[in-house]
Amino acid sequence: MKSGSWPDGYGRTVLDRVDSTLTEAARRVPGLTGPEWILAHVQTAARGRRGRAWSMPEGNFAATLILPISGQLGQAALRSFVVSLALYEAFVATTGRAEAFALKWPNDVLLREGKVAGILLETVGAHHLAIGIGVNIIAAPSAEAVEPGAVRPVALATELGQRITPEDFLDVLAETYARLETQFVTYGFAPIRTAWLAHAARLGEPITARTTREVFHGTFADVDADGQLVLETAQGRVTIPAGDVYF
Repeated sequence: MKSGSWPDGYGRTVLDRVDSTLTEAARRVPGLTGPEWILAHVQTAARGRRGRAWSMPEGNFAATLILPISGQLGQAALRSFVVSLALYEAFVATTGRAEAFALKWPNDVLLREGKVAGILLETVGAHHLAIGIGVNIIAAPSAEAVEPGAVRPVALATELGQRITPEDFLDVLAETYARLETQFVTYGFAPIRTAWLAHAARLGEPITARTTREVFHGTFADVDADGQLVLETAQGRVTIPAGDVYF
């Protein structure tokens, strides 16, 4: 198992208990001078996308990275690809099982086609981005706890028989993210996009994409330069800026 070294310029806060690391991130922004990782061993009011509750048994990983940002919000949102790629690399580094993991648009990490990690981005004021990350290390929610048709939840311990402490995983993830963030800032989205697509789940295969208004069926053709999902459908090529994907 690879151990991480903490990246220069990034703060590190570890809390025994908090309502939500995303909420804590918003509270801490006024006092920050740079990026800060906040890890909590217990969350009492964790949340996922669209306000959904997030199951968080102790031993699982829950952290938020607070990142100062500048420029357009669309560029900041591309950090979902940076962090999902960082998660993929951290999983490979800690398990040695590259073949077991894949990336699901827009912001999930899969382990043997089950969801092992999720990402939630929120802006905090005009100049900070909070990137919330949940990883099922020791346990996953039951299938009944997720919406119908969603990818089944899985955990590292049950799928691979491997355990890592949340703090050790944070050390690896923080180092990996810092390297990819530097790449993103220096060279833009293109190399991140290429690497992400190399690990994309169901690329070139039929999928269903659901937005708040429409449902599309087609072949997962690409992710474009703006991070949008590109589907080849019976009616032609469709570009989807935001939504949920179902297999």
